[in-house]
Amino acid sequence: MKPVRAAGGVLWRPGDDGVHVCLVHRPRYDDWSLPKGKLDAGEHPLAAAVREVREETGHAGVPRLRLPSTAYRLPDGADKLVDYWAMRACDEPPGPRDDEADEVVWLSVGAAVDRLSYDHDRRVLDAFAATPATVSIALVRHARAGKRDTWAGPDDARPLDATGSAQADALAPLLALLRPGRLLAATPRRCVQTLMPLAAAVDLPIEADSAFAEPAPGQRRAERAAVAARRLAELAAAGGQVVVCSQGKVIPGALADLAGSADRDSFTTPKGTGWLLSFDGDRLTGLDRLAAEL
Repeated sequence: MKPVRAAGGVLWRPGDDGVHVCLVHRPRYDDWSLPKGKLDAGEHPLAAAVREVREETGHAGVPRLRLPSTAYRLPDGADKLVDYWAMRACDEPPGPRDDEADEVVWLSVGAAVDRLSYDHDRRVLDAFAATPATVSIALVRHARAGKRDTWAGPDDARPLDATGSAQADALAPLLALLRPGRLLAATPRRCVQTLMPLAAAVDLPIEADSAFAEPAPGQRRAERAAVAARRLAELAAAGGQVVVCSQGKVIPGALADLAGSADRDSFTTPKGTGWLLSFDGDRLTGLDRLAAEL
């Protein structure tokens, strides 16, 4: 039997005495829990998490950090797997809620731990408290653009192929959940084209940034990776949500530099996929793979 898939979030906002998180009371179970719910058919877990948080709390949240998943057995014997993200509450008036929850409260982390009904929710909240994330940046590799040796023009002008266009279209709604304020792309055409559906969806221009381009002849990969890593840290320190499109010879080294790891192979990134990077200031505090489901 396949596990029941669900997703939710730790919705947070600043309070007078520190960070406050949102809990919901579910009358069906008479319990206090983190907002969460089942995935719709074909729905990406991140999209489900954002949707369920808004439906149960009335508040929109912007994902900042992937949190540990939980797994437990339901009373009917089925296994349930829940994916969680930390989400910063948007500065918007609360909207309507569904009838899953009859009460919503904002509490300090300590008070929320005491209020929660289940240990698996407490473990998620403990992980949230231990891993600060003030800014998130999505770093994606450009979508598929055919083969270099079949393109007669300059390589920087090589466009996305049909599969790459489909990948870019699928990435756009997922990246839009981050509510980016800036879109940056390496200079090749295929990098800019990868962000074009997102740019249309969020009504933002795409800024060309050579810091994320692959090495020119005579340059070493490590040098380009270091430049990209510094640029990502600068963007994080400046604040605001950003989506960046880079290239396959840059991303693994840049992430290894930011993570303080010598294992660059573990950051290999297929075309049309990426990472959600979480920062506290300019310090990387978390990263999680990000891929749309075609």
